[in-house]
Amino acid sequence: MESLPVTTMSSSKSERRLKSKTVHNTSKSSLLMGFLSCLAWLYVAGRLWQDAENRVLLASLLKKNSVQRPKVLTMEDKLVVLGCKELEKRIVEAEMELTLAKSQGYLKNQLQQTGSSSGKKLLAVIGVYTGFGGRLRRNIIRGSWMSKADVLSKLEERGIIVRFVIGKSPNRGDSLDHNIDEENRLKKDLLILDNHEEAQEELPKKAKFFFSTAVQMWDAEFFVKVDDNVDLDLDGLVELLKSHHNKDSAYIGCMKSGDVVVEEGKPWYEPEWWKFGDQKSYFRHASGSVVILSKNLAQYIYTNSVSLKAYAHDDISVGSWMMGLKATYIDETRLCCSYSGQDKVCSA
Repeated sequence: MESLPVTTMSSSKSERRLKSKTVHNTSKSSLLMGFLSCLAWLYVAGRLWQDAENRVLLASLLKKNSVQRPKVLTMEDKLVVLGCKELEKRIVEAEMELTLAKSQGYLKNQLQQTGSSSGKKLLAVIGVYTGFGGRLRRNIIRGSWMSKADVLSKLEERGIIVRFVIGKSPNRGDSLDHNIDEENRLKKDLLILDNHEEAQEELPKKAKFFFSTAVQMWDAEFFVKVDDNVDLDLDGLVELLKSHHNKDSAYIGCMKSGDVVVEEGKPWYEPEWWKFGDQKSYFRHASGSVVILSKNLAQYIYTNSVSLKAYAHDDISVGSWMMGLKATYIDETRLCCSYSGQDKVCSA
């Protein structure tokens, strides 16, 4: 009878140990399940976030492609496009016709052209290049060509206009300009180029302004550029011009070509020498001190003066403008000032 409590107490302790162990195992399982649940939640959330980013990127790409995708044109849109193309074509054709009309003498907003006092077309306008320091040389030429007071009117009767050609001072309105204006008031034999700056570095551009201005002012068959450092046989020049009467697109002069000077500092240096090819040789051009153009070539220079390129030398510049035209090149030995023949027109 005394052993019964001992058995009961032993059994009770065993039950308690078993319950404690069961509770402990259940707690571990719950923690493990919670940890695994957190990992699963983080994985799902990460995938959802990545999918959201992918959807945003895909949406932006679709939007970009939809903007770049060519629009489906309706029939009205096609008609508008065709109409614009047709209008553009007509504008281009009109511009070409306008350029052609200008080159043939239909010049808009031009200066009033004058011929001779008799109403006949002039044979030639001769422009003698001069500068601010050239008054002595101008007086020498006046003494040889213009020894009488009425010589200008007599030359005009022969169909010849002679003018000394000069631009404006870099300092507009200074004493240089004032002296030239006063000299012209007295002599009335200067052609003052208002848009040209009279400076050594601007000399290549002088041809554009001279031919453009002269062809607007006078109706002549030829336009002649002459340097003031040569002696000109005016009668011989007139005979030469008459021998080429009615020759369209005449480009007359002492035709030469030669090596391009590529070394800076040397005389006749050409800064843009690389444009003249590997041989570094100038194209054929009227070189020297006398260059003659027929009226339509002078009109071409006037019409296209804004876009014409000027090189380091005026004769090269004029020659480059003639290359793209159907100009008739006339090589006149008599215009080579170093020529020793009796019929030479000029001498240095």
